[in-house]
Amino acid sequence: MTAALAHIFRHPIKGIGSEALESASLSPEGALAGDRAWALLNDAAEDSDNWQPRRNFLQVASGPKLSAIRSEAHADGRVTLRHPNKPDLTFDPVSEADALRAWVTPLWEESRPGPARLVRAPGHGMTDRPDPWVSLGSLTSLKALSQRAGRPLDMRRFRINLWVEGLALHEEVELVGRTFSIGGVTFEGVEGIERCRAPDSDPATGLRDVGMLPLLENSWNTRDFGIFARVVSGGTVALGDPVATP
Repeated sequence: MTAALAHIFRHPIKGIGSEALESASLSPEGALAGDRAWALLNDAAEDSDNWQPRRNFLQVASGPKLSAIRSEAHADGRVTLRHPNKPDLTFDPVSEADALRAWVTPLWEESRPGPARLVRAPGHGMTDRPDPWVSLGSLTSLKALSQRAGRPLDMRRFRINLWVEGLALHEEVELVGRTFSIGGVTFEGVEGIERCRAPDSDPATGLRDVGMLPLLENSWNTRDFGIFARVVSGGTVALGDPVATP
């Protein structure tokens, strides 16, 4: 396999912004450091700090305008959010959650339960699964899916952590059940990622413009795109790190 890590993304607040990185720390207990470290409950959800399914939070599948938010997590704990139709917001999640709620409310669907309490993820990121996994995608598969769609598909639609270039088409699926490494970090592929409506939304506009589930089903007879992986032995990955299997 001749492949390398091409892009790294984390999402400091679940469903609200993506951040491109040049390197990231990973561990078996915490997955990708700082990813989904916070999540904004909706007011129909249980008021709990425990892991909850994504329907209990503000997230792109229910609020497509959120897909256009960019985020940046600062060393002092503050987070900056940017949206093409709003002034930037820099706030402290610990003490200034009201500022986040006010900023994001106009971008949220009025028909959906509104923003309630900002919660800190328990132990590892508030991902769509209660396990400390990371997500991995292939640029080769993304290019093929874009061709099927008849337009370039922005990788940010899929909110994947690690994007690899140089794999054969669907070779990432073959990593499920296998051990592989990126740089000095070892992973085990766990399962494919079944998609929801979140990737329907274009991160450039915040508008739904692709029916991703029908596209996947008609193209490859699946609802999966990308895989989840478990961190076996931690460390730091950086852009350009080689991908290898035993």
